[in-house]
Amino acid sequence: MEKIRNREEAGEKLAGQLAAYKERKDVLVLALPRGGVPVAEPIARELKAPLEVFIVRKLGVPGHRELAMGAIASGGVRVMNMDVVRSMGISEEQIEKVAAEETSELARRENQYRGDRNFPEISGKTVILVDDGVATGATMRVAIKALREGGAQKLVVAVPVAPPDTCAVLSREADELICPFRPSPFHAIGLWYEDFSQVSDEEVGRILKES
Repeated sequence: MEKIRNREEAGEKLAGQLAAYKERKDVLVLALPRGGVPVAEPIARELKAPLEVFIVRKLGVPGHRELAMGAIASGGVRVMNMDVVRSMGISEEQIEKVAAEETSELARRENQYRGDRNFPEISGKTVILVDDGVATGATMRVAIKALREGGAQKLVVAVPVAPPDTCAVLSREADELICPFRPSPFHAIGLWYEDFSQVSDEEVGRILKES
């Protein structure tokens, strides 16, 4: 079974497929923390583009937090997966409780990763949105929606691995999708990496500082 060695290798391979965006003044690389940041680092370095984080928090199903029922992003944008909400019988009260918790965590991370740096201007930019993989696509879709509302001119989603059905959805919602590895059955992102160790807040901060 073919696997990706680690996040750095994933980013290097994606960078090779994004050569058309190298040294362009309008390009901005945005990583979904935490796992997307070490993938985005070699992309930003190779393209000579600025790197920032775009913070999105998954709304996990109560009792099954790994399963996404939706997501929120900076600016109060929310996307719900109503198929999951209906099939799991999740109430509005449960949704709001999870959303409140994740909104608090989103604010904490904004402060920790970015500090007093302003979020970069995205209006009129070509944004390359990076993560270490996509499962349901809920998190990536809320990121796409938020960046569209922010005025991004073109949205390129770059991920190393995702299931084929999610790729089909993201291809419709982004202007371009780069996803070299589309296994089926998929199960979970971590299965397709040899090293999928957790990325710390400190590592995220270090990468952003060095970039």
